[in-house]
Amino acid sequence: MSRKTFKRLLIAVFIIVMILSFYKLPYYVYRPGSATELKPLIEVEGAADREEGSFMLTTVSRLEPNIFIYLWAQIRPFYEIVPQEDVLEEGETQEEFDKLQFFLMDHSKYSAIHTAYEYAGIPVKNEYHGIYVLDIIEGMPAEEVLKPGDQIIKVDDLEFESSDEFASYVKDATDPITITFIREGETKTAEIETAPFPEKPDQRGFGIQLVDDYEVITDPPVEINSGSIGGPSAGLMFSLEIYNQLTEEDWTKGYEIAGTGEITEDGKVLPIGGIEHKIVAADNKGVDIFFAPSMKIKGSSNYEEAIKVKEQINSDMKIVPVESFEDAIQFLEKLEPEGE
Repeated sequence: MSRKTFKRLLIAVFIIVMILSFYKLPYYVYRPGSATELKPLIEVEGAADREEGSFMLTTVSRLEPNIFIYLWAQIRPFYEIVPQEDVLEEGETQEEFDKLQFFLMDHSKYSAIHTAYEYAGIPVKNEYHGIYVLDIIEGMPAEEVLKPGDQIIKVDDLEFESSDEFASYVKDATDPITITFIREGETKTAEIETAPFPEKPDQRGFGIQLVDDYEVITDPPVEINSGSIGGPSAGLMFSLEIYNQLTEEDWTKGYEIAGTGEITEDGKVLPIGGIEHKIVAADNKGVDIFFAPSMKIKGSSNYEEAIKVKEQINSDMKIVPVESFEDAIQFLEKLEPEGE
């Protein structure tokens, strides 16, 4: 092969590699993310700085792979390849999915604040802002009008104080129903019919899964800066950091404590996805203790999955099962301070 031909071949290979590197495959690659200290992200007004250890949230990193990342993920431990169609609803865009994840993060903040303040014996006030559309049932009337992330503020010019009030009105209302909603900052009005639910033909509705949108008013005030992190799974750790700043004791006891789990307003800890990636992320950070949801779904729990991963990576991290915020606090009450 002549030098000129070899040079042309190199240029051709370079061009092909560049083209392939920019072409995204219809998959997501999930891998261990980070374990992030919460104190710099959460501020309760007037709280003393007395933490000897840290409470941390854990994340999962998501990549939209090119062919090279896809092939690399095939051989890497704790890299998970998932078709995009298994993540996105039919017709849902990546932008809509991300927007929903940020809303779920906001909702987890409100639930965490609610839990921490009530457990500390400090009253909170809810300021109601409307209803958000979380999901739409395929084939139901809402599919033609609404999208996940839409905020419904009125129905037939009526305002409601909860999604329960909304659902109760809709099931007995006369068609068509006029709804007013906000999408990407723009207020829209549309008419929509009700229809029987596929699995509950004796009940009627639009075919939407809803969640209440409200702001928690507290004294002292609290701010949570979650940045670009989405999803509801940081709720438990948010509540622990807030509670730690509200009370006199340092509940970290000098340990690096991470965990995961969606939290409800009444303090229950719900299971999440990606626990294996979060355990690896926490271990990489040198975490001492990890709180994992123990509620079982389809015969298994996040806690059981976490134990399996701990054994795979030969980690010394202690995995603690929790079903509620109170479970976590009771564990910390009995925990001896680090070094004693």
